Amino acid sequence: MNTERASPRYTTIDLWDRHEVLDAMIEGQFAAVAAVHAARAALETAALTIEARLRDGGRLVYAGAGTSGRLAVQDGAELLPTFGWPADRLVVLLAGGEKALLRAVEGAEDDAGFARRLVADHKVSSRDVLIAVAASGTTPFTVAVLREARRAGAATIGIANNRDTPLLAEAEHPVLLDTGAEPIAGSTRMKAGTAQRVALTVLSSLVMIRLGRVYRGLMIEVQGINSKLARRSEDILMQLTGIDRSLARKALSGAAGDLKAAIRQFDPDAPDQRRS
Repeated sequence: MNTERASPRYTTIDLWDRHEVLDAMIEGQFAAVAAVHAARAALETAALTIEARLRDGGRLVYAGAGTSGRLAVQDGAELLPTFGWPADRLVVLLAGGEKALLRAVEGAEDDAGFARRLVADHKVSSRDVLIAVAASGTTPFTVAVLREARRAGAATIGIANNRDTPLLAEAEHPVLLDTGAEPIAGSTRMKAGTAQRVALTVLSSLVMIRLGRVYRGLMIEVQGINSKLARRSEDILMQLTGIDRSLARKALSGAAGDLKAAIRQFDPDAPDQRRS
């Protein structure tokens, strides 16, 4: 696997000057973004499949282990405050469970049985869509989730950084992020991780845009769960309607914090209240 092999270029990286080390690692980040750009056609196809399932009332399911799993969790978690995606339509299947968010859980990524139980416990079905992420493309937990979810009829997207791997072979929509060897051999939190993060971000953001959760480039489903986001809601309402802050606060209060409903009091062309 390219993500695991040692590259001759970096075999003396620990002896380089610090600026050379930084240059090499930053160069790797650019290569990661380039790998995502090369996969844009696959990402577009995957986004259309996700959109169709979610419009039909399905759930968005993420799965992964280790770094890939944590990146998947992060992407899913950010959909709630940013786009107002409902928590009951988001499922995250992480090898080792919540404790794996902060530390490695021994043997978790190899536990295919636990993966299958999670799919069953969460009742993943033909209405749902799964995004499974693994740099190696061979992680037993992640591959088992994908197999079980596909068996249940869910649409499956597999994101991996190595060619000809089980995750890509068995996913209906494979997305290869060909990032190659890492500056520190096997440390896929580097180039591979960056590429996964970017791919997940653009994929989910495109889906949310197509589901009408963005209007005129603004996050009209933003949830005012803290003072910063509450003020952002006011700012968006003011920008779209031209009203002052006092009236924006009054409108948001009258709409129980629903920014879309508040916008439509002043802009009848804004998206309606139907949720996808």
